[in-house]
Amino acid sequence: MGRTVPAVNRALDILELFEDTDELTPAEIIAALNLPRTSVGELLNTLVARGYLAMDEQRSKRLRLGLRAFRLGHAYADRLDLQTEAQAASAAVAAECGETVQVAVLDKASVVYIAKVDSVHPVRLVSAIGRSLPAHCTAVGKMLLSGLTDDELDSVYDGATRLVTLTPHSIATVEQLRDELNHIRESGLAWESCESNDAVGCAAAPVYGTGNRMIAAMSIAVPMSRLSDDVRAGIAEDVQRGAEALSARLGHVAVAQPITR
Repeated sequence: MGRTVPAVNRALDILELFEDTDELTPAEIIAALNLPRTSVGELLNTLVARGYLAMDEQRSKRLRLGLRAFRLGHAYADRLDLQTEAQAASAAVAAECGETVQVAVLDKASVVYIAKVDSVHPVRLVSAIGRSLPAHCTAVGKMLLSGLTDDELDSVYDGATRLVTLTPHSIATVEQLRDELNHIRESGLAWESCESNDAVGCAAAPVYGTGNRMIAAMSIAVPMSRLSDDVRAGIAEDVQRGAEALSARLGHVAVAQPITR
């Protein structure tokens, strides 16, 4: 590696501030990076002009990520092996069961959906590729959280006791979440009943990469009106089989996990 360009580093420092927040003012950016006002102003003007940031002139010139940043991120996701393999595996499972199949990865206390194939039946989900949801409100998220150690889970929630809820059925406390994660570790499957969507249930199974590391989770979603005991048993088997197939695509040697019906 040769020398780096200070101005480019500063521009990237600005963009990286938006990993943890939706909007910032120029003054907040200046304070966060401890850079001269003039330098930051020129960098912001350039990033806005190129579409990497967007400015809301009506709201104290608040800044947010622009379409160009989204396009780059989407292009990266399109080329990511996990996303490509996840989409192919989801399509195969959806073709078998006829239900909505999704794959997500963990991002701190949220899940980000990287693959989705819609059901042949009418079903409305709050997820979409690239969207994030609170992990504890979803089957895929609870499965991914179950792969964390106690210390890692403590770090994710940083001393919080209450959790955000999306429906009246969402897990509301970290204590309840810990109990749920223990059940998931024992069974090998995670379930969601109207926790992110008040009309949908999901089953999720772990996706492993090399080294027996959980790197994603796959779920099958079904409207509660059709989620009979037989359907529950069927999607439990289908999602575990699909997750194992995706794991194999990613180089993992599958180990049998118990199924809870």
